[in-house]
Amino acid sequence: MGFKAVVFDLDGTLLDTIEDLTDSMNAALAAMGFPGRSIEEAKRMVGDGLDVFVRRALPDEARDDPRAAARLKEHMRSEYGIRRAVKTKPYEGIPALLEALGRREIPTAVLSNKPHQETVILIKKYFPGAEFRAVLGAREGVPPKPEPSAALEIARDFGLRPGEIIYLGDTNTDMQTAGAAGMFAVGALWGFRSAEELKSHGARVLLEKPLDLLSLLQD
Repeated sequence: MGFKAVVFDLDGTLLDTIEDLTDSMNAALAAMGFPGRSIEEAKRMVGDGLDVFVRRALPDEARDDPRAAARLKEHMRSEYGIRRAVKTKPYEGIPALLEALGRREIPTAVLSNKPHQETVILIKKYFPGAEFRAVLGAREGVPPKPEPSAALEIARDFGLRPGEIIYLGDTNTDMQTAGAAGMFAVGALWGFRSAEELKSHGARVLLEKPLDLLSLLQD
């Protein structure tokens, strides 16, 4: 297929972060006297950045209150700073996949809607030996996924056409990002969302296991 590089989403694709995200959000909600959310609910709430996660996590009566959203966002930032690496772990097969891509000298990058600093911290902690060409989280002045600006920035850094790049993610946002950027959208079935969601938003291929990606990079 002629693919020469891979861009990875982070949460739900490289790292299973959902328990730490849920625990952090529930501590933040409790601090404001609001009820918590289940892991299954949180899986449907994450993926579009912190502001959206906060809005989705608020109870109905507070969802349109910008002051409540601002307070919950600050609480969430604080709580996640404490819990970001308590239960988080790489998905089985991800370290082996990154090692194999490194041996093949396939360029890789990470593109997340998680705040940039948090993205960098987690990549350094869990994948210290991986040589990602770029690690990008949400940054001021850059529209979040699914707007393709950051994905196209990575393509320019690779020196490749977008169509030569695989984008691997686990949510509708990721599939839409790949499509908007002209990259090849691949869905991670081990992540937070369903096969139906991934297919309906543009996944060209669905993978059961991380190492299945290598079959798309065969000469």
